[in-house]
Amino acid sequence: MVADRRQGRAVFAIMLVIWAAVSLGTMALETRGNPLLDTLGVDQEPAATQPGGNMEGKEVRFGPAASALWAATTTGTSNGSVNSMHDSYTPLGGMLPLVHMMLGEVSPGGVGVGLNGLLVLVLLSVFVAGLMVGRTPEYLGKKIQAAEMKLVVCYLLVVPTVLLGFAATSLLVGSVRDVTVSAPGPHGLTQILYAFTSAANNNGSAFAGITAATPWMDTTLGLAMLVGRFFLIVPVLAIAGIPGPQGARPRDRGHAPHPTRRSSAGS
Repeated sequence: MVADRRQGRAVFAIMLVIWAAVSLGTMALETRGNPLLDTLGVDQEPAATQPGGNMEGKEVRFGPAASALWAATTTGTSNGSVNSMHDSYTPLGGMLPLVHMMLGEVSPGGVGVGLNGLLVLVLLSVFVAGLMVGRTPEYLGKKIQAAEMKLVVCYLLVVPTVLLGFAATSLLVGSVRDVTVSAPGPHGLTQILYAFTSAANNNGSAFAGITAATPWMDTTLGLAMLVGRFFLIVPVLAIAGIPGPQGARPRDRGHAPHPTRRSSAGS
C-alpha cells in the first residue's frame, strides 16, 4: 500500500518470529508434561495408547503438541476458539498464550487489528532508536514527533491500565473470591487476569475454571471490552491523520557532526 516491500517483509518477519516463538515454546512445555505428576507415578511418556505429555484438558485425537499450537495461534489472533482447556496447561505453558494476548494480538492479529497494533509498536521503536543514535525519528518517509508519540503512549497504556486495574480490584470483591475462581492463590489470579486480557484484546478464550456469570464480572468485563475494542480506534486514527499531510521526506542518514569552532585567539 505504501510501495515499500522491504518494510512489508520486516513487519511480516516480526509477526512470524513472535508467533513461532510462542508456538514452539508452548508445544515444548506441554509435550514435556507436568513434572509434579512424575512424582505421583503418572506415566507421561509417549506410547501406542497415549501421545504422552500433559494430557489434562486435551483431546486424545489432538494430543499436547497440536493443542499447544492451537492455543498459541488463537491468542495471536482475534479468534478465541480453543481445542483444549488452557486452564489445565502447565504454569509456563499457560503463561505463553496469556503473554501472547498481552502483546495486543499482533502475530498476525485479526482482520486489520494486528497490523495497526504492530505498527504502533514500530513507531515507538523507531522513535526510541532514532533518539539513541542521533537520527531524526521517521518511518516510511514521515517524521515521528511529540504529537504522534503521545498518542502511541496512550494506545499502549490504556489496555494494561484497564485490565490490570480491574484484575487487582476484583481480588477485593467477595463474589470473585467465593464464586468466580476455581483455584485459590496464583492460579486464581491468573484466571482473572486471563479473562480481562481476553476481553480487552478482542479474543474470547478463557481459563475455563473461571465463572464470569456474576454482576461484578459481567460489568467489568464489558467495560474492559468497550475500552479495548473501541477506545483504541481513536488514537490509531489520530496517529494516521497527523503525518498524512506531510510530503514524503528523503531517507535521513543521521545528523552530521558539528564543525569544530575556532577560538577567536587561534584565528
